Amino acid sequence: MRNKMKWFFPILALLLLLPWPVAYAFDDDAVGQDEIRIEIAEDSAKPTWTAFGKAIGGVTPGDLFHIDATNNTADIVVTLYITNAQELINCYRYLILNVGVYVESNGEWDKASGSNGELIPDTIISMRNGQVSFLLPGYSKYMISIDSGSFYCTNANADGSSLSPQFYLEVN
Repeated sequence: MRNKMKWFFPILALLLLLPWPVAYAFDDDAVGQDEIRIEIAEDSAKPTWTAFGKAIGGVTPGDLFHIDATNNTADIVVTLYITNAQELINCYRYLILNVGVYVESNGEWDKASGSNGELIPDTIISMRNGQVSFLLPGYSKYMISIDSGSFYCTNANADGSSLSPQFYLEVN
């Protein structure tokens, strides 16, 4: 019995100190705030590239998402994620994408400004960081796009998975 007690406290301390995966969700919907609509861009408008074994190349620009926050009075936080980075690591040495944020003005798309009024600087999303965030003012329509990028494909055999990144957009 004494021998078991000797191991009980170190094991308990180890279990309490180990990092555990944590998942959480929250609703950030303010009272009176209208709905924000998110639409996925048409397939023909999405960014493209041709990847094959030992290929180094560039990315043809394209649209990812359209956000309609014209009825929203508050600033919005937009976060873009690459959800399959773990799978892409088996096929790419690097995948670097320049994310563009545009605002609709008189039927034209112009570079967007953040809530501080300054133009949003060049923002890179890669398999290493996997996410980027922007704080944007309400009362506007926005487009999230990939403006450019580069890659080094080391293995075109994706074992049934796609060589394309999968994007997820969250707006709060």
